[in-house]
Amino acid sequence: MRYISTRGQAPVLNFEDVLLAGLASDGGLYVPENLPRFTQEEIASWAGLPYHELAFRVMRPFVTGSIPDADFKKILEETYGVFAHNAVAPLRQLNGNEWVLELFHGPTLAFKDFALQLLGRLLDYVLAKRNERVVIMGATSGDTGSAAIEGCKACDNVDIFIMHPHNRVSEVQRRQMTTIFGDNIHNIAIEGNFDDCQEMVKASFADQGFLKGTRLVAVNSINWARIMAQIVYYFHAALQLGGPARSVAFSVPTGNFGDIFAGYLARNMGLPISQLIVATNRNDILHRFMSGNQYVKGDLHPTLSPSMDIMVSSNFERLLFDLHGRNGAAIAGLMDTFKQGGGFSVEEDRWTEARKLFDSLAVNDEETCETIAEVYKECGELLDPHTAIGVRAARECRRSMAIPMVTLGTAHPVKFPEAVEKAGIGQAPALPPHLADLFQRDERCTVLANDLKTVQQFVAAHGNRGKPL
Repeated sequence: MRYISTRGQAPVLNFEDVLLAGLASDGGLYVPENLPRFTQEEIASWAGLPYHELAFRVMRPFVTGSIPDADFKKILEETYGVFAHNAVAPLRQLNGNEWVLELFHGPTLAFKDFALQLLGRLLDYVLAKRNERVVIMGATSGDTGSAAIEGCKACDNVDIFIMHPHNRVSEVQRRQMTTIFGDNIHNIAIEGNFDDCQEMVKASFADQGFLKGTRLVAVNSINWARIMAQIVYYFHAALQLGGPARSVAFSVPTGNFGDIFAGYLARNMGLPISQLIVATNRNDILHRFMSGNQYVKGDLHPTLSPSMDIMVSSNFERLLFDLHGRNGAAIAGLMDTFKQGGGFSVEEDRWTEARKLFDSLAVNDEETCETIAEVYKECGELLDPHTAIGVRAARECRRSMAIPMVTLGTAHPVKFPEAVEKAGIGQAPALPPHLADLFQRDERCTVLANDLKTVQQFVAAHGNRGKPL
């Protein structure tokens, strides 16, 4: 499997190199040169497989030539063996043909565990083979950070630096990051917003001189391995609901477009998906594009669904690449225009093509709380605010009642007690046993100014397990 950049000027890489590269050298994102495609018969034959075996069949083409089958199977079995539910991603029925796919049974209670538990193991495997050490530098709006730290904390050849916006993540989200100690783990609270954190990660990838020769690796959803892992649960859900003999629709809470892009890829790989709904909060850049062909940055607003408090949607570039016939020069031009603050629209026929599959909705905090209360009253299911946004969008944008509608349940409600309380339900549920003492644990975190040079100096001074790089 070969990988190319969305901007057309970076070297073509294999899976191993893409895993370690993260962002392409031309500023683009890596995508497969050719997407594997499965027949309906192949997909149907996977019904009833354990999750890790299904994951092997879906992801195997992406790692061919880099990881032997036996090693990859072992990595996947270990990855999904740590999830608390035997089904790994169970479906919960809300209504006659309405479902929530529970993606929060991993160690940090969020869907990011599906990709980051795998990414940590893949990095350990590849780095040990190469006898190489790397620095992970990541930005998080809430859940990526804890999942990345949990997935990579035992990696022998990794130093991990995670930035989150100071005072803009929930207390549970913050503590899940700051209470894990290790010489290779560094939490940084940036006096800014998530987009500021993400911009510093991108700038650091573009110029890695501050690392003095050490390689920088991405754990954000710009890393192809994360997208690859998320494709699997679309197949998993569809197979539970009669696929591929019948099509399925999905509503996806998303800010960075990675999780829903995985659904788009699953469809292009042969899974019958009739509709993908972009469900977002007040920070609605994706909704404004899908509904009105305007991709223009706005002001970032803190909300009850902080993991989607994003105004620059990194993975959207991957969809634009396909919409423009995989023309890297065209994408480079669009993204340069956007970076200069201009925003853009695409040609009408390209936007119309996207709308054949995608719908969207922006949901404010009041509507989010209304939906949490409504669903709890209807069937006793307690939703976190991101999942509630997904359910609201599913109900308002659904094209066909005959087609199963699956909302991706992206996080456990215990992570967002403020939203649960504002919905009038009372206190959020208790933390699961492995996190029961979370609020009593010591924290370790460094607050830094919203300044690239300050952050890079900190990374250089504290890498290599606490020793300067």
